[in-house]
Amino acid sequence: MNLDEEGCCCHCDCRANLKPDKKENYRLMKHLLSKAILSATLLAGTVLPAAANLQTVKAQDAAIPVTVLAQSSSEQNANIVRDQLTKAGFQVEVSLQPDYASFTAQKEAGNYDLAISSWTTVTGNPDYAVRSLFISEGDNSIINNPEIDELIELAASQTAEEYVDTYKQFEEVLVTDNAYIVPLYTSLKAQAYNHEVLKPESIRLSKSRAFAWEGVSYVDDSQNATRPLVLTQEMADLTSLDPIKGNDGSINQLNTNMYVRLINLTDDDQITSENSLSYNHVIAEGNSDYYFILRDDINFAKVEDGRAVDTGDLVSAEDVVFSLNRAKDSESVPDHRTYSLHEHIAEVSVVEDLAELESALVSGSDVTVKEALEADLPAAIADLVSSEAEVDNAAGNYQVVKLTTTEPFPQVLNYLGHQSAGIVSEAQVTAINTYDVAAYDPNVDIAYGDQRAITEGGTYDNHLWASGPYLLVDKNDYQANFAKNPVYRAETEATAKISSVTVRFIGDASSSLSALRAGEVDLLYSLSEVNYPIVEKEASLTLQSIPSNGVAYMLFNTNTPGRPVSDSVDLRKAILYAINQEEINAAYQGLKLPAFTTLSPLVDTGNSLVADPAKVEEFKTNYLNSLGE
Repeated sequence: MNLDEEGCCCHCDCRANLKPDKKENYRLMKHLLSKAILSATLLAGTVLPAAANLQTVKAQDAAIPVTVLAQSSSEQNANIVRDQLTKAGFQVEVSLQPDYASFTAQKEAGNYDLAISSWTTVTGNPDYAVRSLFISEGDNSIINNPEIDELIELAASQTAEEYVDTYKQFEEVLVTDNAYIVPLYTSLKAQAYNHEVLKPESIRLSKSRAFAWEGVSYVDDSQNATRPLVLTQEMADLTSLDPIKGNDGSINQLNTNMYVRLINLTDDDQITSENSLSYNHVIAEGNSDYYFILRDDINFAKVEDGRAVDTGDLVSAEDVVFSLNRAKDSESVPDHRTYSLHEHIAEVSVVEDLAELESALVSGSDVTVKEALEADLPAAIADLVSSEAEVDNAAGNYQVVKLTTTEPFPQVLNYLGHQSAGIVSEAQVTAINTYDVAAYDPNVDIAYGDQRAITEGGTYDNHLWASGPYLLVDKNDYQANFAKNPVYRAETEATAKISSVTVRFIGDASSSLSALRAGEVDLLYSLSEVNYPIVEKEASLTLQSIPSNGVAYMLFNTNTPGRPVSDSVDLRKAILYAINQEEINAAYQGLKLPAFTTLSPLVDTGNSLVADPAKVEEFKTNYLNSLGE
């Protein structure tokens, strides 16, 4: 049970009754620790020497309480960390929460010292690996450090050759100097599928982006139209089907497959226009202007009589402008969780003057933007049109969107490949979101993407409009059912092969694996290393694995005043150097990779964490001595 819930003297809510003076808190801590040490010593039958140095006794004998918060899915990590910290002389309590919602509630309440977290850079660029998590006011950040902010911004403006040293400095400030996080490991990314059912050549494993459904095909092609592709995910409670309102495991894969984007990532994290809304994209000279020429073979789909049907509404430049403007605006929706990913967007507009494309040059070349955009088009560009009614690619009438950044920032393209940059319908979202954002009440208002709109037995109609290859038709507590968008790249190789997808909600990995082995699901997207041998022994299953961009780490609670880890860098450093990554790797059969920060899979900074018992005692002593100051 959580220490705060137990009313532990060092962490309980009685702090609220104390003066907010750190020295008073330290004096109380010193007094309580001294009493605890004296009691433990007397119970052991040992009499303290009259001239005993109290600080030395504390450094040697005091077990500093530490609460580790984790989801049940991270129980193995929690057990390993608990054992390592206990061995280092800490009194560890694990607060294991059954699901993400419970974990988040405890985290937001501040009922923890360390929260076991993970982060996957699903855009393939280093800025994504740090901005949301560690920059001041980032949508997932509890850190406020101007030096970290400056280094993140500097690295964002640099080329890949330049930013290595900047990110090295960033890591040193984050971990070495301030111990804001404790790195645990970098994971492999693995999935398993039934190769007797699914065509192996149709199964992709991408380093960053979520699993793409549209290319998957059955071995027996005739089943594509009749048999649902059955997948799994742990989380049944969906944050939001509005792509800008969620950035977690409950919706990332779902929204990725339901909304098209201006660009995509290849399996090895390169930017591509393939299977996106754009035929081509171009970076203009100066690295601040980005041009995208749009295709005209994607319409929005909606649900009608339980089926996905054509709305007749083209996914157009107007929808792109609307979608990206709301993506960058932190106040466009209540509880906007992805705006910091798009804060470098200054302006999004529709280009109407062909002369602009003819005069602008591609960055680093003498090729015009028009020439670059025209590569492999159905017809050469004859005219640029602002209205979707005038779009006719076959006749040479195109829409071009121009995105201008606040400063030169090539990594903006990676963010445009994220699910939060999915293109939504301006008409539909505006029709649904009629509430006052500032006065939004979830008990009264229904927002676009609210899962209540697609939950079986609810009182709302399914209001989702999909621009991507699939549309979520309905959902219950057990599964979500998707139908193929009939007007997504129809009659082309890019159209979805399988007509329907069912995502079953299975709360634990072992049950998901059992379902795969029993033939109840076709593919298991996320597979723990401990289960590799099981899959490899199954004749019908194929295991795929690659190094991922996913890093597991522990986040210190640095924003609860009066809590020891919030106030003491020395205490955080003592915990940091108690963690042994080699032992963690051994516990996972050697299938984990080292990590220093969330940048580790992306940028080789040369930094590493080495467990050091001497440093543990040094920083622990510094912390305990500070209690008397």
